[in-house]
Amino acid sequence: MLSRREFLRLSAIYTVSTIVAACSPQSVPTIAPPTSMPTTTTVPTIVSPTLIPTATTAPAATVPPIAASTSTVVAKATMTATPVPPSAGEPYLVVARGTTPGAIVRAAVDALGGIRKFVKAGNDVILKPNICNAQNTFEYASTTNPEVMAELVKLCLEAGAKRVRVMDQPFSGTANIAYQRSGIKDAVEKVGGVMEIMTNAKYVSVDFPNGRDLKSSKVYQDILKADVVINVPIAKHHGSAQVTLAMKAMMGVIQDRNDIHTALDQRIADLNTLLKPTLHIIDAIRVLTKNGPTGGSLDYVMQANTIIATVDPVAADAYTTQLFFKKKPEQIGHIKYGAAMGLGRFDFQNLRVKEVAA
Repeated sequence: MLSRREFLRLSAIYTVSTIVAACSPQSVPTIAPPTSMPTTTTVPTIVSPTLIPTATTAPAATVPPIAASTSTVVAKATMTATPVPPSAGEPYLVVARGTTPGAIVRAAVDALGGIRKFVKAGNDVILKPNICNAQNTFEYASTTNPEVMAELVKLCLEAGAKRVRVMDQPFSGTANIAYQRSGIKDAVEKVGGVMEIMTNAKYVSVDFPNGRDLKSSKVYQDILKADVVINVPIAKHHGSAQVTLAMKAMMGVIQDRNDIHTALDQRIADLNTLLKPTLHIIDAIRVLTKNGPTGGSLDYVMQANTIIATVDPVAADAYTTQLFFKKKPEQIGHIKYGAAMGLGRFDFQNLRVKEVAA
């Protein structure tokens, strides 16, 4: 049996040795935590290099369906309506003057060959005036003359048109108020025409394959589908483009007109590579000579009692520019570009221009 002294000595030695063993470096490999680390580090292996291609491949596989989802794009878009060129002996451009807007319109159309040359029985017809704002009445010459529109509706219906719709997209005020304020709504509806609001749902994206700067835009689809489209802008000054006439009027059938103001003159010409109405009737009954496109004062208005009619938008704009704005066609960017791109002519010495009185 151990004495009490010996027992206490041996106990002390055992305690010290245990403490030393626990603190010794040799004991580290036997510590449990290192042996369990692989189970706690398996989560980072999700982003290991072998898995990165898999993560990027999945989204790539969804790209073709997204790119192909172009239901609003009209493949190879063209207008059903087309310009009807003059026959032998017919004038290329008509300038009609008189005292009554309706009579002047009728005289101009008759001189070009008559309305039945352009509108056939059963045709779906769209007349596109300038109704750019809801502020001014037609006397201020910022919107097309309502008597001009009424006469054109009557002419088309006389030719047997199935329906005649009138439409534009104002940049100021609502379409409904602009239609009423301009006087066009009442004038058109009284003679059997229909005023149509151009709703967002009817715009479709189309390519402009021959555009130099503008490659695509959203166009009101009924303009593309109608049998006949007659463009009826009013002759007026414009702060950026200098004039707003037949060529620039095509901005009224696209949804995003702000986009056109980048490279404005070239893009106006580009619009006319695809948008080619059957006929252009320039309303110069009243001419807005300054502060266009909205005017705002009767002091800016010149009473001219004139209608200019042709199937060529470049010729329409060039002749009107010379006549009322005292500028050469080549001084107006979009007219110059339009001629250079083969969209029309302004070599009037080689064209038959006919003046008629109503």
